[in-house]
Amino acid sequence: MPKYAIVHEWFDSYAGSERCVESFNNLYPDADVFAIANFLTDEEQLQILKGKSPKTSFIQNVPFSKKIFRSLLPLFPYAIEQFDLSAYDIIISSTHAVAKGVLNNSNQLHIAYCHTPMRYAWDLYFQYMKEAKLEKGIKAFFVKRFLHNIRIWDVISANRVDYFIANSKYVAQRINKVYRRDADVIYPPVDVDKFPLCEKKENYYLTASRLVSYKKVDVIVKAFSTMRDKKLIVIGDGPEMNNLKKIASPNIEFLGYQSGNILVEMMQKAKAFVFAANEDFGITVVEALSCGTPVIAPGYGGTAETVIHKENGIHFNEQNEKSLKEAINEFEKNIDTFNPQNISESATKFSRNRFEKEINEYVNSKYNDFLNRT
Repeated sequence: MPKYAIVHEWFDSYAGSERCVESFNNLYPDADVFAIANFLTDEEQLQILKGKSPKTSFIQNVPFSKKIFRSLLPLFPYAIEQFDLSAYDIIISSTHAVAKGVLNNSNQLHIAYCHTPMRYAWDLYFQYMKEAKLEKGIKAFFVKRFLHNIRIWDVISANRVDYFIANSKYVAQRINKVYRRDADVIYPPVDVDKFPLCEKKENYYLTASRLVSYKKVDVIVKAFSTMRDKKLIVIGDGPEMNNLKKIASPNIEFLGYQSGNILVEMMQKAKAFVFAANEDFGITVVEALSCGTPVIAPGYGGTAETVIHKENGIHFNEQNEKSLKEAINEFEKNIDTFNPQNISESATKFSRNRFEKEINEYVNSKYNDFLNRT
């Protein structure tokens, strides 16, 4: 039996990439897990890692690391290269930053499940610098210099991967652009069984997201602030909360962070789920679809692969209020054509069972090819 190593960037929450690691541990319960740092609660560790303790880097022991570890990004490439994985036959990395950069040798198979190439170093570089007010000055010079160097390391470390898996066709295109590597597509796991169908809808729209700038929740709030006859409920928390509340009209209600039964119930009963981010995949979109709720989302990026125009939702093509308002009006004109049962069924192809089956078949196939090649 081959010996497996699972490598992840860091553990500090239960988000999309951690769901993939959860499935990797379901498939390979004897695998050892490596991460730059681990700040999971006992409950999260039991769910994601099945109670295993990941092997961590020196970043874990830096004073106040839980609060400041993201600011130690310049050390991450060095940290990930310090893991000795020479005892493992198969390495599976879950990567959106540096996990794919682990060192390995010609006797090992390395498969990288790539959530995205580093967005702040590549396609969001100029937006990141502008929002961080790092366009000019001595601090900006050093940050730009670092990101220049990490781009070089990022491309070099891509050569340590035997096979890339992308979480969407959109990300596969970006992998090809950045690394000049082909990637197979296996959509990430969505726990659709936790978001059951509800055919009875109520008269409100819903959006749920971390309230950070690139999620473009401000576009949604601005659009609904000019459509005061339509109720919008916003679920989520983050640094943009106060700014969003300032521009919101009375028809917009903020519920803050919600999870579990409340989030599911709100998704089930919403007239439609509204999403404005240019996302790599968009798990919350599929969760809403699973509830039988139509989705209004961009017709590009990952949501173009999950939301089918006029079948389970409506597309809009620009990240602005005008384009979104036009999509909402189009949705309302066609609202009777959307069948909750059909919409829910469209989400089943993104289930966790499907993901684990496809991953297992993929790894077994590539490992057999690898053995035959050597």
